[in-house]
Amino acid sequence: MRLFLIFALFLTLALPIAAQEANGTIATENSAQQDAAIALRIREILGELGNYDDVSVTVNEGVVTLRGTTASAVEALELEPLAARIEGVVAVRNQVTETADIGERLNPAIERFRGRVDQFVIFFPLALIAGAAFVVVVFIGFTLARMRQPWERLAPNMFIAEIYRQLMRIAFVIFGIIIALDILNATALLGTILGAAGIIGLALGFAVKDTVENFIASVMLSFRQPFRPNDTVEINGDIGKVIRLTSRATILLSFDGNHIRIPNATVFKSRIINYTQNAERRFMFSVMVERDADLQETRAMVAKTVQDLPFVLNEPAAQTWIEALHPAGVELVITGWVDQNETSIVLGKGEALRQVKLAIQAAGIVIPDATQAIHLSRETKPTAPDLHESTQVETVDASEDAALDRIVEAERQEEISEDLLREDSLKE
Repeated sequence: MRLFLIFALFLTLALPIAAQEANGTIATENSAQQDAAIALRIREILGELGNYDDVSVTVNEGVVTLRGTTASAVEALELEPLAARIEGVVAVRNQVTETADIGERLNPAIERFRGRVDQFVIFFPLALIAGAAFVVVVFIGFTLARMRQPWERLAPNMFIAEIYRQLMRIAFVIFGIIIALDILNATALLGTILGAAGIIGLALGFAVKDTVENFIASVMLSFRQPFRPNDTVEINGDIGKVIRLTSRATILLSFDGNHIRIPNATVFKSRIINYTQNAERRFMFSVMVERDADLQETRAMVAKTVQDLPFVLNEPAAQTWIEALHPAGVELVITGWVDQNETSIVLGKGEALRQVKLAIQAAGIVIPDATQAIHLSRETKPTAPDLHESTQVETVDASEDAALDRIVEAERQEEISEDLLREDSLKE
């Protein structure tokens, strides 16, 4: 019970004190000396701040009255909380307004301009030194990039060498920026610059994705070198001789004499068949013989006929096999190998087919015809056609391919264009 009475007495004494602190403390007595001290203190503060020469301060009974004009409305509004912080101030009446004098209102701007000029004067010599350091570093980088060696020795072609040079220039430019910012004590800006450059590069990468993909494919093909000039290749279904590889496309000369431009991105992703990689090339065709023929002897005869041709290679040897049985007869498949540098693959195949046909007919084996023919007979007796055909083997040299090679070489010599292919480069 005694503790409860002590606690109630403590609350009774503390409540008036808390109420007085919440509403602010106002002394019951005031003196002219205190008002003068408050006014003096406010004038000293305003004099130290500046821009308040036209502001007057009066204090009566702790109430501060501010009158006059300032250069801006912001400066006028800042006076009230400033004066209220002075000890002994009961209230503040702010009657300060923004001045209508244009000259007074321009004074802060002029002062700020003068301050910036002073900062520039102090900063300018340091900026000159940083700029000079940047120029020297960039000049060294560009001088090294203009040298022929070691870039042309390291690169498989001029296109890759130019990429090496460009990377060297970019590296020295970035190095020069770092040195300049370090001299200016502004290296913190480097992260911002690189971040902005990364975002811009990412946006541009998405915008020109196909172009970038084609460029990267050109670089990879320059290193891989899957073919050389005059190689006969098949790319994405197109067959022709390679004229050149540019930074954008691979140019072929078709066997019809037409130019075929294939984007390098397509070349890099496509299946490439290089017929010139190996000199030996196989031809293949099929013939039909009657069902009553001795297939074993027929196969041996056909294989020997093909193998005995002067342009057919002994290794790998010619082969013949039974492919299928058809209602009209038996299908035989015949293959042979030629040196495509000396023999035309199409002429060799055609001559081999002709000689096989003559050998089958000479052996009395019928080559069936699955078509049904309708003959319209006349009363006049038709003359029998001359079925005699020469068995002499015709010339099947690769003169046509040699002519195409000369066309390709002429175009490579006449046209002034970039070429990423090199005769002495390593082929993939």
